[in-house]
Amino acid sequence: MTTLSNHVPDPRLITAFAERRDGPLHRVNPWTKVGVVGALVLAVTVFDRLVLLAGLYGTVLVVYGLAGLPYRRLAGWYTLPALFLVSVAVPLAFLEPGTPIGGALGTPLGDLSVTWAGLTLFGELSCRSLTVVTFALTASMTTKYTDVAYLLGRLLPRPIDQIALLTYRFTFVMLETLEDLVKAALARGANFSEFWSNKRLYARILGMTMLSAIEQSERLVKSMEARGYDGDITLYGDVSRPPRHELLVVAGSYAAVVGYAALAVYGAGL
Repeated sequence: MTTLSNHVPDPRLITAFAERRDGPLHRVNPWTKVGVVGALVLAVTVFDRLVLLAGLYGTVLVVYGLAGLPYRRLAGWYTLPALFLVSVAVPLAFLEPGTPIGGALGTPLGDLSVTWAGLTLFGELSCRSLTVVTFALTASMTTKYTDVAYLLGRLLPRPIDQIALLTYRFTFVMLETLEDLVKAALARGANFSEFWSNKRLYARILGMTMLSAIEQSERLVKSMEARGYDGDITLYGDVSRPPRHELLVVAGSYAAVVGYAALAVYGAGL
């Protein structure tokens, strides 16, 4: 399957992996995945040591591979988290006090240097963000659309769940429209290799995409109203309760994180 960019997750490719593959994680109950996501978010918030965060990230990477998902795609999709790290974590690494590593970097604002504490902070922020991103992609690439729609309907209040479902469905239409515009521009000799020299072309494509989105959304609303849509997309399907061993895994994950937090608080109080 072709994608517009190797650096942005393509929902069509994610859906294809979820619907057509049958790896070990595909057979895990969707409610279990939701519980593990919550435990991971809590863990990356509570853990304050680089060794623990790196171990957690390594575990998630192993799970990603065991699910039969491609590491090459994942490396390209790390571009957006990397932009976050460069814009947020790198400045914090320079501002963290401590023992400098190597020489200072001269700037108009003064000398800047990376300290061991700053390097540790950068590693912690990297592991935190990449852990959550990796498992979120893993869960979305191993959970079928009907299960995702059911979970959204149960977890999100109305009308937020309806907005999320319609946005998800309409994303595929917009991607096809954007691909058609890009192909048409390439057929006319356009060059997308340099952004700043082709910024007007990018602006025209974006404008055409927005206009097409407005027109198609209006047609979609009229067609749905003609079919009796009254603000509720009925979801046919059901996600059963997780089996006992999966419940034990989720409960154990939360217990481990809460136990670590309790020990950290108790140790700080001594």
